[in-house]
Amino acid sequence: MTDEQLVKSRQRVADHGEVFTPRWLVEDMLDLVASETERIDSRFLEPACGSGNFLVPILERKLTAVEQRHGRSEFEKRHYALFALMCVYGIELLDDNVIECRENLAGTFARYLRVDPADEWSRAASSVLGTNIVQGDALAMTTASGEPITFAEWGYLGRGKFQRRDFRYDSLTQRASASEGLFAHFEEHEIFTPVRTYPPMTVQDLA
Repeated sequence: MTDEQLVKSRQRVADHGEVFTPRWLVEDMLDLVASETERIDSRFLEPACGSGNFLVPILERKLTAVEQRHGRSEFEKRHYALFALMCVYGIELLDDNVIECRENLAGTFARYLRVDPADEWSRAASSVLGTNIVQGDALAMTTASGEPITFAEWGYLGRGKFQRRDFRYDSLTQRASASEGLFAHFEEHEIFTPVRTYPPMTVQDLA
């Protein structure tokens, strides 16, 4: 599907209301929150992400910020590029769109780092996207198998180490409605505790 192909089929429009947003409109909308799209650590969730019409341009803007701030260090550039990818989330009902969205985001990441699909950085990116781009129903807050949707809160600890904590989506949305957004300002006493916390991990661990 090209950027300007807004409908895959009439049947999909009738069954799921699937119509994609044109790139020019996506860019105009993202310009309204430009300061957030240019922050590497700002988190974006698209609850009907399709094949990534919004998420890919968001990632591209984040990677531009990575280049500007960390481009002189290959080590930092690569790790912050992966962290930028970690801060992009999506939910999509249709399985083929989920696959396309993951592929489009992975391709954007790989082209930026100039790595091939077999490289450990690409494998690490695929691992992250397998967690961050979920097939499910955003309204019911459940996966395709009917389980509660869980999202990973990723953090970059520096020196090549990442931290992951998993939270249930339904709990996050309750908190977000009363605060600044997804994962905003968690404190030690926060009542929404993670369902799982992982030890710090490297790119090799993720790959």
